[in-house]
Amino acid sequence: MIPKYLIASIALFAGITLFAQDRPNIVLIMTDDQGYADLSAMGNPVLETPHIDSLARDGASMDNFYVSPVCSPTRSSLMTGRFNYRTRLVDTWRGRSMMEPEEVTIAEALGDAGYKTGIFGKWHLGDSYPMRPTDQGFQEALIHLGGGLGQPSEPRENNRRYTDAILFRNNKQVQTKGYCTDVYFDGALDFIDKSLKAKKPFFTYIATNAPHSPYHDVPEALYQKYKNKDLSPILLGNDEDADTVARVFAMVENIDQNVGKLLAHLDNCKASENTIVIFMVDNGPNTRRYIGPSRGKKNEVHDGGIRSPFFIRWPAQLKAGTRNDRIAAHIDVMPTLLAAAEAPLPSDHPFDGRSILPLLKGEKVAWSNRTLIMQTHRGDAPTPLHHIAVREQRWKLVHPTGFHNERMPADVPLELYDMRADPGETNNLYEERPEIAKRLLKSYARWFEDVSSTRPDNYAPPRIVLGTPHETRTTFSTQDMRVTDNGRAWMLRFENNKTYDIEFLWKEPVANLSLKLQIGSIRKTLNVKTATDTTRIRNIKIPNGEAALSVHVPYNNKKQRPYHIVLIQK
Repeated sequence: MIPKYLIASIALFAGITLFAQDRPNIVLIMTDDQGYADLSAMGNPVLETPHIDSLARDGASMDNFYVSPVCSPTRSSLMTGRFNYRTRLVDTWRGRSMMEPEEVTIAEALGDAGYKTGIFGKWHLGDSYPMRPTDQGFQEALIHLGGGLGQPSEPRENNRRYTDAILFRNNKQVQTKGYCTDVYFDGALDFIDKSLKAKKPFFTYIATNAPHSPYHDVPEALYQKYKNKDLSPILLGNDEDADTVARVFAMVENIDQNVGKLLAHLDNCKASENTIVIFMVDNGPNTRRYIGPSRGKKNEVHDGGIRSPFFIRWPAQLKAGTRNDRIAAHIDVMPTLLAAAEAPLPSDHPFDGRSILPLLKGEKVAWSNRTLIMQTHRGDAPTPLHHIAVREQRWKLVHPTGFHNERMPADVPLELYDMRADPGETNNLYEERPEIAKRLLKSYARWFEDVSSTRPDNYAPPRIVLGTPHETRTTFSTQDMRVTDNGRAWMLRFENNKTYDIEFLWKEPVANLSLKLQIGSIRKTLNVKTATDTTRIRNIKIPNGEAALSVHVPYNNKKQRPYHIVLIQK
């Protein structure tokens, strides 16, 4: 008897498309800054999230599931099944949240296996070619740029809107109608319908930017609901902003309503039985609020900053209510889904993660102890031991040196916790159990050496590529601007000896300004005399090769710096 995965591979090789009913459809939902305990299923005494809760009740869940302390590292690990330091991605901004284009993504692997692939919401792994989602395996994309709406990558005319936001559909700017989370889910449902009509299995990645800040534009009725609730049971500390939490919870319940709409739509399409639906978050909560038995928040390496719910419903294969307490992480999602889809694993793409499908199915399998390591901090490259969590099934080593510190402080002690007895990480056993601490430190040292040697010049950021037909209009914001010893610049590579117009956009009109542009050895001066918010330098021929682009304005006045710079290929 020929194994099913070989049948699938033979069929794909022969050009035969397997129908959706033969392979599971996949919907992967990941929210932004929600936090592990921002669900009623996780004991939150205020939030109402019945539809997300139903995924745990009707499916399987991992009780100890980990992500990175901030978003871009989580997203690169989710997309590749590898630790983010293997992917050249080390931060969330300043040119360090661009993922190496040579990485193989889950969208590429599933697309090669015959799936329709679509992303709706947040990418945050590069705004320009060759790092956009459409360059990395997604056939359909409806996204915002950069880290979120209200951040430097958004078009200036969007003006921080979550409602009626300007988004990008397959790299073309579009005006949308409605609250952003509703728009993402509606786009996903339309994509699902088209895939089912085409009899293609689908991979639908819904990555909301809610409940990330800013908080000024949230669903009003839900905001009033939580504003009028007693939030004291979930507020931690006297400085907590109850109004902000009410706004966050309004965004979370709006997500839950959309999950309900999605599940109902799958039922109506008779696609529920063989559709995998996953819910998870990208990091800890964005304020210091209720986090269940844990401590910590976004940016931190205690469990409150790096623990995520992981609910997966697949009625055809997973028994309702199945729970597993083995540690797992974002790096496990890609190998798990490829195993479920019986899609071939890329031979030149070794995973750090492993398929947890046997655990989710409740199978009795040998499952050796493993070590999961999370590390992220600001800066151009990682520092050994700086802001780390090393987790075994029972033990956890923490060095909470601070995400925002580019350099590791010298006076922060190491911490060791018995997570079986002390899930709140309150009793530091570092001095009492030195043999455990020593073992975990050795595991970390091996890991750091391994991930740091993934490729030559491992932590050099990828370069934005210009001059190809794939992107003829490239917009630069501070999101992808490097801050180096030589100043601020965008690191680029030019191909095909093209000529460009260079457009400068300001948020407000400027006048009496002399701007100096440098691209490699090319230097140009732009004199702005009368008030304007848009102007150009025309017809600059740029030779092939690597070059840095920088702009200098008098006195380095922030208001006089362009908001965006656009290179338009002629």
